[in-house]
Amino acid sequence: MEISIVNMIDIALVSFLLYQVYKLLKGSVAIKIFLGFLSIYLIYLLVRALRMELLSNILGEFMGVGVIAAIIIFAPEIRKFLLLIGRSSFLSDDNVWRDILFFWRKKDNESFNISPIIDASKTLAGSNTGALMVISKSTELKFYAESGDILDAELSKRLLVSIFNKYSPLHDGAVIIHNGKIKAARCILPVTEREVPAQFGLRHRAGIGMSEATDAIILIVSEETGQISMAKNGKVLHNMSFQEVREILNDYLNTVDVDPRFENLSDYEMNKRRKMAMTTKPTS
Repeated sequence: MEISIVNMIDIALVSFLLYQVYKLLKGSVAIKIFLGFLSIYLIYLLVRALRMELLSNILGEFMGVGVIAAIIIFAPEIRKFLLLIGRSSFLSDDNVWRDILFFWRKKDNESFNISPIIDASKTLAGSNTGALMVISKSTELKFYAESGDILDAELSKRLLVSIFNKYSPLHDGAVIIHNGKIKAARCILPVTEREVPAQFGLRHRAGIGMSEATDAIILIVSEETGQISMAKNGKVLHNMSFQEVREILNDYLNTVDVDPRFENLSDYEMNKRRKMAMTTKPTS
């Protein structure tokens, strides 16, 4: 049997797809269900190859119903997978058709003054006031903005501090910032289903989940410690200085690739243990 280039490409694409599915499901309960379905399918192929008719028919019927069952069971993961595809798609940009139709016009600079975000973060961190800010460069994130209260207000330090004041009716949720405006407050974000470090609470889980579903960058102020964290593409940076926050936000808004600066959740825990071991002095 000859293996053509097309067959090799086919095998490579299937392998890549399975790897992406594994990455999507890794760390969640769904990975065990997926491996269970995969095991049953491999057994089905084996018994069919051995011409075990009865068992083959039983497993064949199960696999037929299993496709529908898998769609129901993996509904959240399928939705996340489609969101990832839509996020990386050329047509996902809200302004893509306008850019195509009016390509001769000069494109507006997507960068804006981030000083109100930095100044508000300093004030909130100083008073241990929790905050969750979603800074989007490409889209207004209307789906998530509509889950909260639409503001469409000019970005300012006083407004951000007022929103996240614990006595404010808008403090419970996230703020979405796009193109120098606070689009909405009290927004509901998707929570990641992956395992996260024990010190990360629900606010961090929501920030990581939002970074998995969109290309936005999320800024988190811890209510317990006042420390600043950021999330991007499911990766995190923790205990950041305000200078680091400013640099990353400026680079992100100016289309500089900031992803390599963020840490995977598994690497974060490992690096944390390494730093603790280095700072711990041996006892004599």
